[in-house]
Amino acid sequence: MQWTLDLPYDRPPLNANQRMHWAKKAALTKQVRAASFYAAKSAGVLRCDKVRVTLTWFVRTTTRRDADNVVPTLKALCDGLVDAEVVPDDTPDLMEKVMPVIVYRPGQQSGLQLYVEEVTDA
Repeated sequence: MQWTLDLPYDRPPLNANQRMHWAKKAALTKQVRAASFYAAKSAGVLRCDKVRVTLTWFVRTTTRRDADNVVPTLKALCDGLVDAEVVPDDTPDLMEKVMPVIVYRPGQQSGLQLYVEEVTDA
């Protein structure tokens, strides 16, 4: 099974270069977790033994961006999937987190998409 979750952001709300007060960061992290939770619930993501998660950031310009700066957003989104009971925890044996991907799409709207794929051990 696989699901594509459209997220309500045009850019990653959390990044590795941000310097903000801990309370503001905690509130933003909570918001991102909730967005992932509700996206998973509304898409009907089922409980799985193991999943592979890929975050894609669609951009409209060719400005240089560093994919690992997006990892804090991915972390919060994965925690939201745990909150939604997609998997019991986001440990490596239950959730494979793929490095975020940045895709240039000229003329289209920027946005974030979380791809969740059930992994079956063969």
